[in-house]
Amino acid sequence: MTIARGDRLPEATVFIMGENGPEALSTTEFFAGRKVVLFAIPGAFTPTCQAQHIPSYAANVNRLREKGADTVVCMAVNDPFVLDAQAEATSTKGVLDYLSDGNCDFTKALGLELDGRAIGLGTRSQRFAMVVNDGVVEELFVEPDASRMTVSSAENVLEHM
Repeated sequence: MTIARGDRLPEATVFIMGENGPEALSTTEFFAGRKVVLFAIPGAFTPTCQAQHIPSYAANVNRLREKGADTVVCMAVNDPFVLDAQAEATSTKGVLDYLSDGNCDFTKALGLELDGRAIGLGTRSQRFAMVVNDGVVEELFVEPDASRMTVSSAENVLEHM
């Protein structure tokens, strides 16, 4: 079952890149007590993610914060080392937060996994965006076609905040 507006996020372990390497985080703790704009990409360094999705959020991070977001997070079913490299390559390290769901546990618990085996990607995340307030989904935008960015853009999220 796919997560929906009004649902509480499921508990899972995700990772960030810390000073000494990957650090595990509880989703319950990460999302508690704050408003988070989370957008998910099917894969770091993939064309739409690299050229459109991440730049959309980087360009609008301040506007999202003005609308009440405490943080803006990019998540992918990639390991934390790859996401750290993605942040460096897009000059968004320290601008956006990056959550690694390398084991796909959180994405599967959300019901938002994508079967990318046909093009060698394995199981990934669908392209989506959500606004989460204290662990509860306020808005959810799932792309009908993961290779394109329309409803999950920062601009669309801003219109709904």
